[in-house]
Amino acid sequence: MKLLLAIDDSKYSEAAVQAVITNHKKEGLEARVLHVIEPPVSLTPPEVAVFVPPRESEEEAQALVAKAVSALGSAGINAKTSVMHGDAKSIIVDYAKGFEADLIVLGSHGRKGIDRFLVGSMSEAVLRHAPCSVEIVRLPVH
Repeated sequence: MKLLLAIDDSKYSEAAVQAVITNHKKEGLEARVLHVIEPPVSLTPPEVAVFVPPRESEEEAQALVAKAVSALGSAGINAKTSVMHGDAKSIIVDYAKGFEADLIVLGSHGRKGIDRFLVGSMSEAVLRHAPCSVEIVRLPVH
């Protein structure tokens, strides 16, 4: 099985890593860990926009995927990493197509209201457009 684990630097992605370790057979599993560095969101018109650097560096992104791969490796899952730049929703779906993934795993931030309107639901967008099954991992409600 080919599994794509899409992560960001959040507790929701940490839960997704743990879900892969707990819920998926290690034998025959070909895993990829993908992180997308998104450009900053500008709410100003292009003619008055100023350059805003990305929220994270390439080095931070590489460290993030390396940490996930290390956790997977400790559980006996071999995974390769990829860091890309652009719109995460589109890149995750396109990467899954190119990789011919059987499953995409990602965490859900559970945004509601205005946050969901402004930021959007990554997991919902991936679910709607994915070429394969999608597992959305939620944090337990306490």
